Amino acid sequence: MSMQDYHAFIASKGIAASSHGFAPQALPERLFTHQRTAVEFALGKGRAALFLDTGLGKSGCEAVFADEARRETNRPALILTPLAVARQMQRECEAFGVEARVIREDADVFPGVNIANYERLGKLDVTRFGAVVLDESSILKSFMGSTKCQLVEAFAQTPYRLAATATPAPNDHMELGTHSEFLGAMGPMEMLCRWFINDTSTASQEWRLKGHAVGDFWSWVSSWARAASLPSDLGGDDAGFILPPLVHQIHKVGVDIMDGAQDGMLFRIPDNSATAIHAEKQRTLVERVACAAEIANADTGYVIVWCERDDESAALTAAIPDAIELHGKLKPQEKEAVLEAFTLGERRVIVAKPKMAGFGLNWQHARTQVFASISHSYERYYQAIRRSWRFGQTEQVTAHIVIAETEHGIWRDIQRKAADHDKMKRAMSEAMRGAQITAHKRAYTRSADVTLPAFLGGIA
Repeated sequence: MSMQDYHAFIASKGIAASSHGFAPQALPERLFTHQRTAVEFALGKGRAALFLDTGLGKSGCEAVFADEARRETNRPALILTPLAVARQMQRECEAFGVEARVIREDADVFPGVNIANYERLGKLDVTRFGAVVLDESSILKSFMGSTKCQLVEAFAQTPYRLAATATPAPNDHMELGTHSEFLGAMGPMEMLCRWFINDTSTASQEWRLKGHAVGDFWSWVSSWARAASLPSDLGGDDAGFILPPLVHQIHKVGVDIMDGAQDGMLFRIPDNSATAIHAEKQRTLVERVACAAEIANADTGYVIVWCERDDESAALTAAIPDAIELHGKLKPQEKEAVLEAFTLGERRVIVAKPKMAGFGLNWQHARTQVFASISHSYERYYQAIRRSWRFGQTEQVTAHIVIAETEHGIWRDIQRKAADHDKMKRAMSEAMRGAQITAHKRAYTRSADVTLPAFLGGIA
């Protein structure tokens, strides 16, 4: 056994994603240092994930990755985006000198970088693409979701794959597993069995990372992913990426708390069930809409008004004269037109639900957000806030939270989840940073030949 064979044997005992990529020749000068590091890593791996927080330039990384992979394979590349983000992605590609087109049908595909909404996937022959990029790849998070399964199956043979999203929910390791599956690194169940334990009294979805496996797990993740909350996490400069303040203003609206009180109770005390929340939203709709509309109408700048229900959306649009409404009954082209109108500054106020417009859009021109309604989903709230509180925002962002007196429980839940998210995110960033540093280390090797003893080298 030679020394080279011995090192190969030791390396084989570790768990790391294989490399299937190439070294790019010349990347655009426009890339920041942290973006260049991320793109070089992704292209070198060939199949990688970039977990860059909102505003760190994921779109630029995606554009360059797709263009470089397209050149390497001499086949078209595809970028899939959420609804209405396609045009924004096209503008990002143009900023990096990448020729790209938004397509809707297979007949629209051209030899360069093609951009389509996820909803158009069924209209495309995916076998013709040499590379695919999933923008806002948290769409993969559902372990058994039909969209995840469709994407994994559709691109299983695609040579180059990139999944890009803000840092996944740190306490949802399954999202890392579904990303790994899409990239062909390891299936989520194998990941759970190797590094996690389900130590609840009954079988459940609650898995925790084994204490002794923490380092090994993040080392494995860093073999196919890069994560960053700030440019310095990837060797860049944080100057210009420190955001202005985010201010929350709570607006409590009074409601009749005696209306709907249960037998024997003086006041109405709603619980956290879906039925109770729905009923409470209905009872407090008029007061909340009036308060939210007053805030939006008093502001002279661009305003995003978030809601949770169709009746709230309609009432808000009627109460805000210059508002444009995004709702589920619109056709895809109509939704795109609504979002473009606000994105380009043609309309001053947009009324939308976070689940429809809370991902991928850059709305730094709006420094005021109004939550006319909130839910228990912290992810929706966080993503909604980050539409305008992100890199490129130069002014203080104010989030007006309108809640009825009976909705304090929902807001407390959001605050608790925010604290948990920040704590877990810091832990994940530290773990990933250490693993990424280790991954970049170069072991010292002697240049002189080494002769192994006979009992190690075997008999000739």
